[in-house]
Amino acid sequence: MFTRIVKMEFQAEFIPQFLANFEEVKSKIRNFPGCSHLELYCDKNNETVYFTYSKWNDENDLENYRKSVLFQSIWATTKPMFRSKAQAWSVDAVCNVN
Repeated sequence: MFTRIVKMEFQAEFIPQFLANFEEVKSKIRNFPGCSHLELYCDKNNETVYFTYSKWNDENDLENYRKSVLFQSIWATTKPMFRSKAQAWSVDAVCNVN
């Protein structure tokens, strides 16, 4: 299992539209085969910066999602709202302290 973090900076006027769309698709993303967790964060100091935090069983699951009709539709809707290019990281947990 690994975590995927995606940073997105939006044009301020599109944030309500992005949030409405995310509300519509969040369950579809979370229930996509191989996705076990999904969260959306907003930067505390910049209300135009959002992060998705998702957990995937393996890299093939993420790639299947990225090649899916679902992702293509979400990306086609979301990408024009960006202020800057999205950034993404796939990371493995090194230490978990509860």
